[in-house]
Amino acid sequence: MSVLLPTEDEENVRRFLESRRFRNRTSARVYRCILRDYLHFERSENTTLPEETLRAWLKARSLHWPLHIVLHRARLVDLFLDWMTACGRIPNNPFQALRSQYGQRTAPIVRALLSPDSTAALEGLRPLPAFGSFLGPQMRAHVTLMRSLGYRYASATARLHRFDRFLQGRSDLIDHPLPTLIEAWRQAGTGVQHALEAQQCGRTLSKAARRHDPAIAVIPLDRQLQRQVRAQQRHAYIYTEEEVAKLLTTALAFPSPLSPLRPLSLYTMLVLAYCAGLRLGEIVNLTLGDVNLEEATIEIRETKFFKTRRLPLPPSVMAALKNYLEQRRKAGAPTAATAGLFWHQQPGGRYSYVTTRQLLVGVLRLSGIKPAQGRVGPRIHDLRHAMACNRMLRWYQEGINPQSHLPHLATYLGHKNINSTLVYLTITQDLLQLAGNRFREHCAHVLLTEEKPS
Repeated sequence: MSVLLPTEDEENVRRFLESRRFRNRTSARVYRCILRDYLHFERSENTTLPEETLRAWLKARSLHWPLHIVLHRARLVDLFLDWMTACGRIPNNPFQALRSQYGQRTAPIVRALLSPDSTAALEGLRPLPAFGSFLGPQMRAHVTLMRSLGYRYASATARLHRFDRFLQGRSDLIDHPLPTLIEAWRQAGTGVQHALEAQQCGRTLSKAARRHDPAIAVIPLDRQLQRQVRAQQRHAYIYTEEEVAKLLTTALAFPSPLSPLRPLSLYTMLVLAYCAGLRLGEIVNLTLGDVNLEEATIEIRETKFFKTRRLPLPPSVMAALKNYLEQRRKAGAPTAATAGLFWHQQPGGRYSYVTTRQLLVGVLRLSGIKPAQGRVGPRIHDLRHAMACNRMLRWYQEGINPQSHLPHLATYLGHKNINSTLVYLTITQDLLQLAGNRFREHCAHVLLTEEKPS
């Protein structure tokens, strides 16, 4: 039997569903039933507290639905209440209030509300305050100083946050010297990566303290530990030209019946990743205004190291971009300069970093270059390594001195200096052979020993 709702509620549900885009025809009907069920339950409750109503609805429905269904439908109600709040139909969304209070996503909050002691479960979700330990003020002051000097300081700050959270749970370590604190943190974890992180954190804090007291010794780094961590890291995979061609062909054939523009989008992303050496984040952040068809350039704004660079693109890449832009226009994508270059029809209108990575990894797996499962095999970022190595290879083949052109390559890749670029230069067999030939042509005569007359 269908639930009868006031006309106002029915109208709100209808307008909300019209604001969404559904891939499946039956989704709107199912979502309407879920939202009408929630609104009917809300009107039948006597409580005036939205959070209590939400808690009661979740517990009532958990008696009939599995947890994953409850989580999915709670997310739908969350979106509906967000829409109602934005339209001014309700003062606030109780889900949003809980998220703001406990700093969590919707799913952990729903699990906490369904637990026997929901109040304690919610309190368990509350994040620890940033830099709330007894060393927190020193850490905060150091991070503030480094950022005032122009550094993003993201990785080191995250490392200090982890150390701070450890200290907040170890009040017994108060008044102990820094080396003791670092050693306690090192022993609390496992693996060489954690041990190196502890040493790096100790070195950072000891150097910061030394600025105020020169008598403080700087904690040294264990070079052997660094080598062990580096040995465990995945090595770059250098794609061959045949593999790149196979990857592009697979992208154009990527199955996407509900998003016809997606295969061409993935193809163009891979072209930019390989031919222009763009990072995945740089690809995702591109806008229409960043592409200059007349000058055959593309603008990469405010990326790593705070750099903005304008890259000239070869005619083949510009042809691929022009083709994509034409198909994008025919698909009805927005044409504002600030609109995302890579567009899709779902709400938001542009691909996120996570979605882009998942789709491109899917292309890798579909092509057979990467195994069907597991975190093994080539990565998308390895296309950037392949671009650098193949550029070096081409310079050798054209008789150009690669060393004199390394600063150009560093600038094109967006590096501060050639030291960062050298990380991308994996020595392949072809590159080694050409370098050996170059050495033999120019320097081999120096090794020859002339016979002295008797």
